[in-house]
Amino acid sequence: MGHRGPFFICGEDMELYSLLESTLDGLGYEMVDLEISNRGKLLRLFIDKPDGINVEDCVLVSNHISRLLAVEMDFDYDRLEVSSPGLDRPIKKISDFQRFKGETAIVKLRIPSQGRKKFEGILHGVADGVLQIEVDGKLMQFEITNIDKARLVPKF
Repeated sequence: MGHRGPFFICGEDMELYSLLESTLDGLGYEMVDLEISNRGKLLRLFIDKPDGINVEDCVLVSNHISRLLAVEMDFDYDRLEVSSPGLDRPIKKISDFQRFKGETAIVKLRIPSQGRKKFEGILHGVADGVLQIEVDGKLMQFEITNIDKARLVPKF
């Protein structure tokens, strides 16, 4: 199955994504990303909260989600991994692009713009489905639907 993000989910995966997102929200966590791989046998869940994630958070969420999937969905999987999104956090939702306004990110496009697919710059937010990002001092615009991947650039 491979990697899934909120822009590209359908069918049973959408039901799973919605259930997990609402459950995590109720627990005080944000669902950053969900990866389903190995023919659906591995679920990898990335979570966050304002003051960061620790091991206890991962254990709590893992236990809760394991019980939830057994009771609510009867979802067949072999392994569930729960972790923080890391310093190079993926940017998946339009609200993420707004939230991280002013931060540096790497954006990869599906269809090249000006002969390139990869851009690094400062996020300026999204308006009417168009991302504004400052690349090398120049404000550029990309349709959200043309964004394949986006990640924050870690600050050290």
